[in-house]
Amino acid sequence: MFFEPEHAVALPPVFLIHGFGSSTELNWVKTGWVKALNDAGRRVLSVDLPGHGGSAAPMDLDSYTPSKIRADLLQLLVDYGVKPLDAADPSSGVDLLGYSLGARLSWEFGATQPELVRKMVLGGPNPQDPLADFDLRAAQDFLNDGTPIGDASTAWLLEMAQVIPSNNIFALLSLIQAVKMEPFSPADAVPHMPILLVAGDLDERARSMSRLAELAKNVQQSVIAKRDHSNTITSRGFKDAAIAFLQ
Repeated sequence: MFFEPEHAVALPPVFLIHGFGSSTELNWVKTGWVKALNDAGRRVLSVDLPGHGGSAAPMDLDSYTPSKIRADLLQLLVDYGVKPLDAADPSSGVDLLGYSLGARLSWEFGATQPELVRKMVLGGPNPQDPLADFDLRAAQDFLNDGTPIGDASTAWLLEMAQVIPSNNIFALLSLIQAVKMEPFSPADAVPHMPILLVAGDLDERARSMSRLAELAKNVQQSVIAKRDHSNTITSRGFKDAAIAFLQ
């Protein structure tokens, strides 16, 4: 999906990567992000991850691994005509804005494709991917016969995944299984472009984001007051901080 501003500035497009169980529409359009970025003159690119929103739900497990998703994102940018960073062309490359799972994918993408990424904003980041601890068996039992889920994080993630009717819940469980195959290890590949880390002060999932800041050298951190993992994304303060950082 491509969102063009009325008056574009000479800066790279902003590539939005949504979180688990969400979509471009829910994560970025309805929350006002696309409008805010367009109003700031930024061109915006986004896509629904596999099994989410309007995207297809492949049958093979490999389609959901983080490495395959990142390869697909790279191909998408190539198809959109995004060119490697060039000091003589201020609109070259891309800026990444990822939330939750999208933050993990952005961190890894920036580390493996540094020639394309100018800056990154990571919202709700976590050095330990919560999907890695998701109880797949408990989720499957709940979906099959309503057996209560004992793990609070698993129950919350499953509930979030079911919010959007168009989500393919079994595809999302495949994604979780694939994530478990490729655990997030941020120290293994560290991005070196400027990074802004943003989290709500009530977001227990992102309280350890300072560990990411310790790994990278060019990092700023912003904490949004009275916001948790679910509603930090809607914060005007988050938008203002991200837009200023990406200018």
